[in-house]
Amino acid sequence: MGRKFDRSLIPPNPTLEFERNLWAQGLVIVGGIDEAGRGALAGPVSAAVVVLPNQTDLEGALLGVRDSKQISHKKRLHWANEIRTIALAHATGMASASEIDQYGIIPATRLAIRRALLAIEPLPEHLLVDALRLPTVPIPQTSLIKGDARALSIAAASILAKTARDAHMLTLDATYPGYKFAENKGYGTAFHLAALKEYGPTSIHRRSFAPLRPTLFDTHDTKRTPNNSSV
Repeated sequence: MGRKFDRSLIPPNPTLEFERNLWAQGLVIVGGIDEAGRGALAGPVSAAVVVLPNQTDLEGALLGVRDSKQISHKKRLHWANEIRTIALAHATGMASASEIDQYGIIPATRLAIRRALLAIEPLPEHLLVDALRLPTVPIPQTSLIKGDARALSIAAASILAKTARDAHMLTLDATYPGYKFAENKGYGTAFHLAALKEYGPTSIHRRSFAPLRPTLFDTHDTKRTPNNSSV
């Protein structure tokens, strides 16, 4: 059994400690990685890679950047714009609900990360990853428990992953009315669970997730969603 994480290692705000250690070794392109949407019942899992510059007072310029779950939607949008302006490079990637069902949530999360890495230019020389390990990615990497609370580039990636996924769920809300994806972003809120009981799952629901296992919705096979599309 692994040792319990020492929460005293978490600073009041994410810092550049890990990035600076790598910069001091002569590395320039250090990418922070995080994901969003792993626990949702519908929609994709999203991942982002952010490369921050070795810049004086960057911690001050991005002082409000932290784990995306800890700040409001309005602040996430503000900081996403700031991050995109300041970053040397950034990219996002997603894996669909069907890919999550096919491969499992952790492999699908790694797939979303690989897609983000394929989209970023230049490719990072080292990766700082929030908790996950990426065994098939041939880039040196450091996996950090509570990384989005400790490393500024990971916190920045958390915000870009979350805002990209939220924007995607807004488009899905128009396609699948009745589930309020614009509000719950596919997570298991009371309203979303009630809508599932009323209409059954859509094609963007994760059928492998409880409470979405197929046997629960056998009676909905012939029902139709509010937008009159098959479920």
